[in-house]
Amino acid sequence: MAVTVTHERDGTQPLVQAQVEALRDDGLGVARVGGKVVFIDNALPGETVRYRPRGRRRRYDTGFTVEWVTQSPERVAPRCEYFGVCGGCAMQHVAARTQIEYKQKRLLDSLHRIGGVAADQVLPPLVGPVWGYRRKARLGIRYVPKKGGVLLGFREKRKSYITSLDHCDVLHPTIAQLLVPLRRLIGALSCYDRLPQVEIAVGEDDRALVFRHLVPFTDADTAKLKAFAREHGVQVYLQPGNLETVRPLWPADPAPLTYSLDGFAITNRFAPTDFIQVNTDLNRELVRAAVGWLSPGPDERVLDLYCGIGNFTLPLARRAGHVTGMEGAAALVGRASENACDNGVANVSFGVADLADPDLTGNWLDVRYAKILLDPPRSGAIEIVKRIPALGPERIVYVSCNPETLARDTGWLVRKAGFRLRAVGIIDMFPHTAHVESMAVFEPR
Repeated sequence: MAVTVTHERDGTQPLVQAQVEALRDDGLGVARVGGKVVFIDNALPGETVRYRPRGRRRRYDTGFTVEWVTQSPERVAPRCEYFGVCGGCAMQHVAARTQIEYKQKRLLDSLHRIGGVAADQVLPPLVGPVWGYRRKARLGIRYVPKKGGVLLGFREKRKSYITSLDHCDVLHPTIAQLLVPLRRLIGALSCYDRLPQVEIAVGEDDRALVFRHLVPFTDADTAKLKAFAREHGVQVYLQPGNLETVRPLWPADPAPLTYSLDGFAITNRFAPTDFIQVNTDLNRELVRAAVGWLSPGPDERVLDLYCGIGNFTLPLARRAGHVTGMEGAAALVGRASENACDNGVANVSFGVADLADPDLTGNWLDVRYAKILLDPPRSGAIEIVKRIPALGPERIVYVSCNPETLARDTGWLVRKAGFRLRAVGIIDMFPHTAHVESMAVFEPR
């Protein structure tokens, strides 16, 4: 296409016109100008935009949209005033249904491009609330005098700066309403410039704040933190070092945070820093779907890899003969065991293992399992996937937060191990972001 360069300038570079062809994984529009790829902020496929160049690389350029010559019918007005600066969301300018279509396309394209496979069936997307869904988050803290003092919020898009938030529509409302008073509290502490982050966690009955601090709090500081906790009905934890240093400040013996899994009579407790799925409603849908696909019988053994605190393990145990849960973090395994005891689930066993170790050993690897579930981190599960054929499963459900590593692992299961990809689908766990949660179902050929 011809490149149109205007003569108007704002002291930087001239505007360039481009036709947007696709949407990148992180929500940037993709265009070609003069034969070179350009990634453009706030640009959607099918739009013609005039953008300001931002950066040049050997293989691509970047820019940000200044004007639209034509707009996509899928464009909507962002609900949040911070959109475009805050890195918490990347797709508020895209209609909710279209966000799902883009995410599904990314999943299917990754399976084809990286794994060289296609699914027998594409499942309907699992969807839920698109606002106020996020019950876990880490908010950055910075002290910037030129910007008014303490900043509290998510990082800016593709930058290390902090977007200071007065409100946030994706955070759980009980936490979003604390952003302004929380920022004031931090500004009143003696070490306001030595607090890098606060982690938030919301349970069904309680909510918690974990303050990461690089220097000790004074007595006056702890008094202010306790007063804030009492006034706003939150638990406050302190974290002077790594996760092992986290301890409660107020109350001294806080009630555990919990969430329930409808249909399974399961209530799981979790610590504020534990990994859990951030979207309560979608997690319930995901668990129901995974257990439904595995459909374990009362005489079957099931293996849950990367089991965490037992999110899938315990519901599976309500149907199966026995479930073995394996996880790399000892603290999570301890929590899973406690949850099994609390819920009266006796047909489970848990173990600690580095599932990314290619030389992994253990008696549990000598057992045959009828069904296997995996829910690995973003890096995927290629090493343990290579051990799966020897375990003899009749069905596998793989829950993934990264389409690219899922596609890699799927390629190995299908092309090397002789499984077929029975079904695949997305779970809209993170509306308005570029994150893609998905589930894949495998069976032996």
